[in-house]
Amino acid sequence: MAALSSAMRGSVKPKADFNVKEDAMALSKAIKGLGTDEKTLIQVLTHRSSDQRQLICKAYQEATGKMLVKDLKGETSGNFTDLLVALVTPPAVYHCQQVRKALKGVGTENSVLIEIFASTSNKKIKELSDAYSKETQRTLTEDLKKEISGDFASAILILAEGKRDESTNVDAAKAKEDAKILYNAGEKKLGTDESKFIDILCHRSIPQLRQTLVEYNTISGRSLQESIEREMSGSLELLLVAIVKCVQSVPAYLAERLHKSMKGVGTDEGTLNRIMVSRSEIDMLDIRSEFKKLYNYSLHSAIQSDTQGDYEKALINLCGGDDA
Repeated sequence: MAALSSAMRGSVKPKADFNVKEDAMALSKAIKGLGTDEKTLIQVLTHRSSDQRQLICKAYQEATGKMLVKDLKGETSGNFTDLLVALVTPPAVYHCQQVRKALKGVGTENSVLIEIFASTSNKKIKELSDAYSKETQRTLTEDLKKEISGDFASAILILAEGKRDESTNVDAAKAKEDAKILYNAGEKKLGTDESKFIDILCHRSIPQLRQTLVEYNTISGRSLQESIEREMSGSLELLLVAIVKCVQSVPAYLAERLHKSMKGVGTDEGTLNRIMVSRSEIDMLDIRSEFKKLYNYSLHSAIQSDTQGDYEKALINLCGGDDA
């Protein structure tokens, strides 16, 4: 969904003089013997691209006869382990695991589903869906239907099927028409026709929706986000607001998610890890910039204040160092 393509805005880039065997042996040496050399684990795994880390996993297994992910779990602990395991897991599989975790247990973690499906492109959703089928022998939509319901389910299922239009053309007349439909379905009537909001916000292309937001503001006198917050409640409201925020700026939305994960008592390490790992090669530099703009302090300093030890060091590297 991000407007910016390429990995130019990522904080982690492929290592130019990459030597897979050298890295695999460095990790093996860091793990075996008395004590673990966490510094080497951090240095290697946070300074290689995801594709390079997958090659390291393969070379590590060929050289040692062991799975790197298992050795990392055995030799490290806590949040640091979770972060390292996320780094060596293929991105689509990692997102698949995050969705599975959100769906299982007592109650569904709707906030995780909202974040993933509101901020992820059709291509990445297709990869996630394929990984889900491979891991579970079930379809993603099949499992979503079992765990969520109502209008929230209708919207999530459209997103999970990757049905958003990906055209870059903007039809100004269509944007005006959609803005009127949304106004008539919400602000202008008693009660709200949620289906109109779901249809337009989950199907239209991102450039088209940006124009629709402008037209809606002109017609209504308030932003579409404000109208959704006035007219709706619960998980559907949170999802549609997240979509609107992502239409405006995925990095700003994710900066807000990171801030929320670290503010107050306790840290939501699941959200912190997920965003730091999954966006490190996509738009972390933009997320850092938006974070500073929104909160007047750096993402780097937020991580330093809220985490510690090897976990903190690894996150700082994924952040791309100091941006104070």
